Amino acid sequence: MRRDPLDQPAPVVTLDAETIAKTGLSSVADVLQRLPSAAGGLNGKFNNSGNLGNPPDGGGVGAGSATIDLRYLGAKRTLVLVDGVRYVNGASASGIPASVDINSIPDGMIERIEVLQSAASPLYGSDAIAGVVNIITKSSQQGFKASAQYGEYLGKGDGQTQNYQASWGTGKDGVSLVVGANYVRSGSVSARDRSISQFPNPGQTACSDPIGGCSSATPLGRFIVFGQNMTLRGPVVGRNPVYDPTLTTGDFKPFTSADRFNFAPYNYFQTPNERYGGFLNAKAEFSDAIELKLTAVYNHRHSQNKAAFLPLFVGPDAGNGNLLDTITIDATNPYNPFGVTLDSSNYSFIARRLVEAGQRTYTQDVDTFYVRGGFDGKFDVFGKKWYWDVTAVYGSNEARQLFTGNVNAAKLARALGPVSACTGDCVPFNIFGGVGSVTQAMLDYVGFDERAASGQNLYDFQANLSGDLFDLPGGPVGIAIGAEHRVQQGYFTPDPVIQAGLGADIPAQAARGSFKVDEVYGEIRLPLLKDKPFFHSLELNGAARYSDYSTFGGNTTLTGGVQWKPVPDFMLRGSYGESLRAPSIGELYGAQSRFDAALSDPCTNVPGSLYQSSATVRTNCIANGVPANGSYQEPQGGQLPVLTGGNKALKPETARTILVGGVYSPDWAGGKFSLEVNYYDIKVKNTIQSIDAGVLLERCALTGDPLSCSAIKRTQSGFISSINGVLLNVGTLRTTGLDATLNLRSGETGAGAFGLSVNANFLFKYQESVPATNGTTTTSYLGYERGSPDQAYPRFKSTSVVDWTMGPVTATLTGRYISAVKELSDTTKKLDSRFYTDVQIRFRPSFADSRFALTLGVNNVFDVNPPACYSCSLNNYDPTTYDVPGQFGYLRLTYAM
Repeated sequence: MRRDPLDQPAPVVTLDAETIAKTGLSSVADVLQRLPSAAGGLNGKFNNSGNLGNPPDGGGVGAGSATIDLRYLGAKRTLVLVDGVRYVNGASASGIPASVDINSIPDGMIERIEVLQSAASPLYGSDAIAGVVNIITKSSQQGFKASAQYGEYLGKGDGQTQNYQASWGTGKDGVSLVVGANYVRSGSVSARDRSISQFPNPGQTACSDPIGGCSSATPLGRFIVFGQNMTLRGPVVGRNPVYDPTLTTGDFKPFTSADRFNFAPYNYFQTPNERYGGFLNAKAEFSDAIELKLTAVYNHRHSQNKAAFLPLFVGPDAGNGNLLDTITIDATNPYNPFGVTLDSSNYSFIARRLVEAGQRTYTQDVDTFYVRGGFDGKFDVFGKKWYWDVTAVYGSNEARQLFTGNVNAAKLARALGPVSACTGDCVPFNIFGGVGSVTQAMLDYVGFDERAASGQNLYDFQANLSGDLFDLPGGPVGIAIGAEHRVQQGYFTPDPVIQAGLGADIPAQAARGSFKVDEVYGEIRLPLLKDKPFFHSLELNGAARYSDYSTFGGNTTLTGGVQWKPVPDFMLRGSYGESLRAPSIGELYGAQSRFDAALSDPCTNVPGSLYQSSATVRTNCIANGVPANGSYQEPQGGQLPVLTGGNKALKPETARTILVGGVYSPDWAGGKFSLEVNYYDIKVKNTIQSIDAGVLLERCALTGDPLSCSAIKRTQSGFISSINGVLLNVGTLRTTGLDATLNLRSGETGAGAFGLSVNANFLFKYQESVPATNGTTTTSYLGYERGSPDQAYPRFKSTSVVDWTMGPVTATLTGRYISAVKELSDTTKKLDSRFYTDVQIRFRPSFADSRFALTLGVNNVFDVNPPACYSCSLNNYDPTTYDVPGQFGYLRLTYAM
């Protein structure tokens, strides 16, 4: 419905091109994630490939992509539109995501971004539970515009960023054209180059630290053979290791925590990312009543994740869930030092870090195509203006990923088996000699390059009609009606070796699916009163949408609201809305995979564990399969396997949102002062999720809850082989909070013009409920860091911007505040509050007719480090909430004809 943007029935935050430029950021997703109402989402600080596996949501790792998450409800519950129309969901060759990859939208085409901070399913359809991000593109431009920016972390020389944008537009006689191109390259930051990420835990200086976290897959190997837990004293190259059963002589010695491998410095702290693309916006007016509009987008992304050398685990306690768990090492293998065949009767676990194969590298190439075309126009009926439009959309995302450093389990089994069967191209494998003993010929035989692909397609057709019916005392009654037909398709195709269950990294199976939906919708505006005492205006509004999905059937959502202006410069509003989120393709059809959650097992018999401190926990753990003799002694701070997968029986999530707020913009300020405050209360039912693995572990250990314990599977030695994480309509979410926005501008003074804007969020409640055998378990995350998946829930966040302009010079000072949180897994650990300061100065010389502008800026000018986090998945901090350590400086040159 067409209406005055300064008189919105719901809160909208607008980010124009100048606001985005003031951040100095080269990713629009990073700009959006700084909004206090945003929780973060995927971004370039995530390096999950090879480290965490595929999350339980069916969307895959999402390596190299970027998403926006409003209200902490997850990116899949935030709808992203381009010019008010849906955009194709992302692809990263590791699953079928449920959200748009904002990195697939060329930055240069963006004119402004409108963030609707309210539920809007009756207006826009599925996914708009937390809100809507509407990216408005450049529809008109005269002449040529260009910008070039370079930045890096000062004093460290990494994270180098290049951003080049160019666009050209023209218009005459009702025809306009805007075309543009962009190139963005973000360099990597290595974990070894930041002090916080040197070890798996903050402040750790050695793997022998009791806090644990280092890996048992070491370059020298770990061997649990004949009931002994061993490693090598040093590399053994050119001969076989000597085994002394007493471990007092020979090459083997008892394995201790000091022998574990520190994988942390081999990760990226910030992943590299390269994007280039172009866009076209065209419009042709055939008359005053009809025009043609066309938008075309192409974007290419080249990105990379990197992890430490492959940890190769074999044996019954390896927990791979494939052939590697049943491998036998034959007595005739020329490198077997034990003289007998090793099978499940005499060995349980062998781990070896394959340093010789190099680091695991995951490289993604993603191509995005998006075309939108349609007609719109207007006509008069009984003196009333009516508007119509018809639009067709096609979008495609195609992703390919190359993973180097994996091992084929079938070939490894042959190379470790009887030497008489290792013929032809087979090369016997040496898993016993430690680093340097695996030759290139061995790697050439057992290793392979893993190739995966995924893609999503969108077909969308819309027709809309809006106008005024008749007049009420407050003005004309406006309505809008429309219909939409949408088809979404997605697939994920892992490498054939992986589909056969023969990989040594994360397992995965192929998935493919689609759905279609037909919708009709309507909106009405009823202006009841105007220019009356205490009723400068009073308006009711409402909307309804009926959706018929091929996957689950029909559903109707409704919303209604009221706007009341007792005086011209003060508005109160309130609304009640229903929302819907249909299960995504990945959630419905995603095949089984594994997520390696950063969790501690409460049943391990090590100092500081619940097993040692509680007799009840010991009893429950033994009932769950932990050996009663206390021999299960894995260190805390590791990773535990969660089996993930889709569910075709899923039903849609439903939500209700209550919104109450007000806007004050006094006439005496001449539009230079405004204050807006909005309270929200969102409740989501039938949430599509798995029961959190940490909740299952805790309930099983503390209460012996049968539902939780049945989800945890252990080997005979007590190791967790899997935790059930299959998706269900299982939970409830509830969040409440308050948004506040202040804008203040001065007029021109002798000292220049000043401006202040403050955007803040107060979080009052965030809790999740999941079923137990009896009743439910409700967890409050307010003021806590969740950890794995990483997400902080601070009680207060704000962004404040002060700017000053005098002549050709503009200076901007930005302050970003995040209140303190505690770690949910250990409330004695606190992530203190952080205040980041960004500065920028821009010079636009008048001698060049102000066509050129030079901008210098530093983000995090006081070099504030993120707070250390023990429960976070990687690099000991939360990448959804805090900045990469370091001062980021940049230089930008812009030109406008």
